[in-house]
Amino acid sequence: MLSTLYAVLFYVATIFMIVGTAMKVLKYARTPAPLKIPVSPAPRTKKGVWFRMFKEVAFFQSLFKSNKWIWIFAVLFHAGMLLVVLRHIRYFTQPVWGWVELIQPIGVYASFAMLIGLLGLLIRRIVVPRIRYISDPSDYLMLILFLGIVITGMGMKFVMPVDILAVKQFFLGLMRFQINELPASPAILTHLGLVAVLMIIFPISKLMHAPGVFFAPSRTQVDNAREFRHLSAWANQLPPLPEGIPEEGDV
Repeated sequence: MLSTLYAVLFYVATIFMIVGTAMKVLKYARTPAPLKIPVSPAPRTKKGVWFRMFKEVAFFQSLFKSNKWIWIFAVLFHAGMLLVVLRHIRYFTQPVWGWVELIQPIGVYASFAMLIGLLGLLIRRIVVPRIRYISDPSDYLMLILFLGIVITGMGMKFVMPVDILAVKQFFLGLMRFQINELPASPAILTHLGLVAVLMIIFPISKLMHAPGVFFAPSRTQVDNAREFRHLSAWANQLPPLPEGIPEEGDV
């Protein structure tokens, strides 16, 4: 009965996450950007925009320039989370891919980096007055949710070991639409329950900044307002340009 309940929960959570995220991304893509608002210093070419986005996504360049302490905690959290997520691929593949086996030891201790980053970001929201002023209850709840996931995951590794082979069989079964037995350990049940909650609320939370950054006009626009007139698709009713002035995309 418990295994069936969690199987249904993860099917529902997966549908919510995939469909909800796809709908949000589609909405982002269809939202017009009527103004030319790249944040300076901005690249003057599309290749420059791609390079800028790479530095922003991979290294959090703008955060590094604005606040080094927050940058450290953000990098610890995001890099740790990436390694932990990649490590968990072993639960969905049989046989396990070679590179996934190689990162297993690193992935275990990456959870410590993730924990330190989360605690730093949470303390920042509590201690820094201007950050506390603009923080909503959801900001605290998201950090607490991540902390719960990390702490229960670390607990299963270092305090209350769980039969991970049975857990793997459970998830491999879900991928084949079969329900296998899930260990009835409080640690794994709590961990998986929190993960499912995260998946469900992901499309309606601020975590959508992950795909949203790729649609931010201030980051993705080319700074060519001097060379071209920027026109949104719905602005065709505007009068034509005087002869000799190119529109953006003409060349």
